[in-house]
Amino acid sequence: MSGRMLGMLGAAVLGLVLLGPGAAGAANAKARTQYTGVVNLNEATVAQLDLLPGVGAKAAQRIITWREKRAFKRVEELVRVKGFGKKQFLKLKPYLTLQGPTTLKVEKAPVEMSEVRVTGDPVAKR
Repeated sequence: MSGRMLGMLGAAVLGLVLLGPGAAGAANAKARTQYTGVVNLNEATVAQLDLLPGVGAKAAQRIITWREKRAFKRVEELVRVKGFGKKQFLKLKPYLTLQGPTTLKVEKAPVEMSEVRVTGDPVAKR
């Protein structure tokens, strides 16, 4: 065997030792958060508002405090609530409504290997 092949073989063995036998399975076990449904800004509870991406319990409480003073007439009014700028609103807009029940559900969906993006080449960094 040439020195280069031994080096490559050694790197492969070292990689298996460092990563362990479950490393390939760990990549398959990753999950992403998937949101479906909507939240009614005028009727949702703190717990329901807390389900929105990037919204915590404190922000949810600020929404409720706002709507107790004046009901939302348009979902765009969310930017008037402290902590909600245009960027955050645009992220939330698909999940906001003023009509009907709150139906938002948060699920962990498995990440398909076709969705995994590999960055960098550890061999090229030598």
